[in-house]
Amino acid sequence: MEFTDKTIVCKDCGKEFVFSAKEQEFYQQKGLEHEPKRCKDCRIKKKAALEEKNNKN
Repeated sequence: MEFTDKTIVCKDCGKEFVFSAKEQEFYQQKGLEHEPKRCKDCRIKKKAALEEKNNKN
């Protein structure tokens, strides 16, 4: 299967980001079925917020 770059709109900030063909291939190799819904910056922020929440418990 050949992949092509895909433009996605981040569900948190609304900015467009590219889900590259290389990233799509990586997702397939790892068995991930859903494409990302957040841009890289928002994924980093979400991960940091979850880690902070878990550290408070």
